[in-house]
Amino acid sequence: MIHTSNFELSVYPFNGDIAPAQIDRLQDLTATPTSNREKIREVGRDGIVDWRQRIPSTTVTARQLEYGTLNFWRKVANVSDNETSIDLNDFKTSMIDIVGYKTNDSGTFLGSVWYPKLRTSGFGINIGDTQANIERNFSFIGEDEIVLQGDNKYFNYKRGTVSGSGVQTVTIENPTPVADPDNSGQYLFRVLRVIADGTTTELTYSSVQPTSGSDTYTYSAGTLTVYASAATDIYKVYYSAGAYMTGLTPFTNNDTDAATLVAENASIYLYVSANNYVYRLQSVAIDVSFDRSDYYEIGNKEVVQRGVNDKTVRVTLGRILEAYTVEEVLRGKAAGYGKLSIREYTDNTTLRVKLFGNSAKTSFNIGYKVTGLAPTSFDASVPLNAYSQRNVTLESDNLTISNSSATIDA
Repeated sequence: MIHTSNFELSVYPFNGDIAPAQIDRLQDLTATPTSNREKIREVGRDGIVDWRQRIPSTTVTARQLEYGTLNFWRKVANVSDNETSIDLNDFKTSMIDIVGYKTNDSGTFLGSVWYPKLRTSGFGINIGDTQANIERNFSFIGEDEIVLQGDNKYFNYKRGTVSGSGVQTVTIENPTPVADPDNSGQYLFRVLRVIADGTTTELTYSSVQPTSGSDTYTYSAGTLTVYASAATDIYKVYYSAGAYMTGLTPFTNNDTDAATLVAENASIYLYVSANNYVYRLQSVAIDVSFDRSDYYEIGNKEVVQRGVNDKTVRVTLGRILEAYTVEEVLRGKAAGYGKLSIREYTDNTTLRVKLFGNSAKTSFNIGYKVTGLAPTSFDASVPLNAYSQRNVTLESDNLTISNSSATIDA
C-alpha cells in the first residue's frame, strides 16, 4: 500500500527556463482520467463493431494550505522565480506537468504517475470561517495519465545547455535514460528548447540525422544531439530510468516557510475612494474560472494552441449582519449614510486581501487584489435563534497575486 506520507509530488513548468519544484503544503490531489472511447455500431449487426479511441481527457484538482509564498503560483503560471506579481494573463498559455513519486510502507519505490501538459482551468483562495486555515484550490485539465514502473519507474528531468551554434550535443546521464517501451528506439519523452527570450519549442524525435537548422533531435547512448541551436539555448529533457538523480530526492521537508496561514492573519479591505477595513466577516472566497480555448488540429492528437477566451473572478463575502459597511463602500458613502439603494452601487470596487505571518500583522507574506468589482447578488438569512447573516457576491475579470505589499496597496 502507498500511504500519502510516501506520495511525493513535484511540478514541472513547461514554458521558459523555470526549474521544477516539489509541491509543499498539499492537502489532497484528485485526478480523473477519462478514456473517451466511442462504440462503433452498424445497421444489420448485433453488437459492437469496434471502439474508436478519441483523445482522452484528464482533470486534476489540488487543495493546498496557504503558506504565504509565491513559489507554486510561479510554477503554475510559468514565470520566473524573480517575479513578485502574477496576474490572470500569465495563466493563458502556461502549462505544467505534475508527477507523483510512490513508495510503499516497506520503503520500496514502486513508480511514478505523470500528468503531462496540464493547463489551469481555475483556482480559488478560501477563508472558510473565522478560525480556518486559509486554503488554495486549483483545477487543471489535460489529456493523459502515464504510469511509470519497472525499469522505467523513476521520472527524471535534466536541464542542459550548449556551447555554440548549429549542431550541438547535450550529455544525459545520472541516470542514463531507459528505452521507452511504447516507442522502439526512443529514450526521451520530451525535449524542449528555450531560447533567450523565453520562447519554448518542443522538438521532434528523428531516428536519422536531419539537416542542420531542423527542430528535431536524435539520441544515442546518453547523448542528445540538436540541430538548430544558438549559444544561449537551454534544453529541458524529460525521460524515465530505473533510478533517480544521484544525491537528490523528489521531496525534501520544507521547515522554513509557514505551516499554514490562518484567518486571524488576514486583513480584508474594500476600496472605492478610500480603503475600508471590513469588520464582522465570517468568510471570504475568491474563485477564478477560465473559459479556455485550447485547440487541436486535423492530423494531430496534441493541443497545438492554448489560450483563454474569458476570465471570471467571483468574490463572496459572508458576514454577520450588524452594520452595512460593505453596502456603504459600494455606494461610496460614509458610515451611517441614510439610504442605500442597490440601484446605486458602484461597479468599480477593489478588494484587497493581505495575509501576514502572524496575527499581529507585522510581517506581510502575500496578497490578492481584485479591481473592477461589480456586485452581482446579495442574500440575507434570518435563521431561527441565531444571528442574521448577509452574503455579498461581486464579479470582475482580473486578479493580482503578489508578495509585495506595495503592489497590493497600489
